[in-house]
Amino acid sequence: MISAGDFRKGNTFEIDHDTFVIVDFQHVKPGKGAAFVRTKIRNVKTGAVIDRTFNPSEKFPKAHIETKEMQYLYNDENLYYFMDPETFEQIPLNHDQVEDALRFLKENMNATIKFLKGQAFSVEPPNFVELEIIQTDPGFKGDTATGANKPATVETGAVITVPLFVETGDVIKIDTRTGEYMERV
Repeated sequence: MISAGDFRKGNTFEIDHDTFVIVDFQHVKPGKGAAFVRTKIRNVKTGAVIDRTFNPSEKFPKAHIETKEMQYLYNDENLYYFMDPETFEQIPLNHDQVEDALRFLKENMNATIKFLKGQAFSVEPPNFVELEIIQTDPGFKGDTATGANKPATVETGAVITVPLFVETGDVIKIDTRTGEYMERV
């Protein structure tokens, strides 16, 4: 059990048969009245973020979330297969579970998969990936004084903004947390 007075960012707990992770919290002690804890919590299954206040003495059951590094193998229509490199066990996940990670995942890349009670609910690509640009407009000579950018499509289908000097066929490093171009490799 975890009390609301002990909340910290990243803690996971259960309310009304749903599991939440604390995104932000603030202990408030007003001049009049009782103290309370103001929080922003995210539902781990739906991703919805809500604001909620708690009495510091309220207690909630802790939720145990397991994370596992797995390798993305291939997709077969709406199922995406990941393999545990230690046991070689394969698990299929549907499009809704992997949708955000697919922008930066290609076959044979590792991804972090989060499990709640044995069920996968979230797939996260590595923080940095190196992908090849398959389509972008050419940059024009003398167009660099403004520090301008242009859209580029990488091999996974994601469209990101890159500097004008980057061309089709270049391999670039991308920060998957923000979707931003980092450098040419």
